[in-house]
Amino acid sequence: MLTPAEWDAIRISLQVAGSALAWILVPGIALAWLMARRTFPGKALLDGLLHLPLVLPPVVVGYLLLVALGRRGFLGQWLDSTFGIQLPFTWQGAALAAGVMAFPLLVRSVRLSLEAVDTQLEAAASTLGAGRWRVLFTITLPLTLPGLLTGSVLAFARALSEFGATITFAANIPGETRTLPLALYTLIQTPGAESAAARLCVLSIVIAMVSLIASEWLARRARRRLRGRDD
Repeated sequence: MLTPAEWDAIRISLQVAGSALAWILVPGIALAWLMARRTFPGKALLDGLLHLPLVLPPVVVGYLLLVALGRRGFLGQWLDSTFGIQLPFTWQGAALAAGVMAFPLLVRSVRLSLEAVDTQLEAAASTLGAGRWRVLFTITLPLTLPGLLTGSVLAFARALSEFGATITFAANIPGETRTLPLALYTLIQTPGAESAAARLCVLSIVIAMVSLIASEWLARRARRRLRGRDD
């Protein structure tokens, strides 16, 4: 049986991961389309910046967020004074940190799917009178659905397992920002909590496996539907 504190960690993890996916979904699709369909000066630099969270230590990402969005940060001061928003040491801040770390996975998956779409189909729809937005929502996005689903599930799983950026930017506050990885970290440092740590470790493995299996299943189902439409 899980303790109330462990259930809290699961609840906060799901809340943080779900919020992270929600705020990165639209910007991720937009940037993936930009990178797949447009050529512009500085594209290589933008591509490097988008993938930077994948190669930087997560603690560095959390520190940069703290410098920018902390109470004395150049953006944090403005958010606090203008809107009364304080992100550090809150679950919303944890969602922001998790979203930043998961963002490259979403963008890359959607971009690869967009690059695989036959642009002649979009051009044919345009010649038949479909506007740009109609082509996007009726041709482009449906054809990229497998990559979009895969990227969304992988981004959710990445946000669910985020540790370094979260603990640096949002700290390890019980009932507020203590996600599943942070709860496991706390139990490892607590004498006599080996069994509880083992429970959370097994639970983390199960959640990760379910996410990967769900990602593959959704992608295969979407591909079958697309093939059925083509037939």
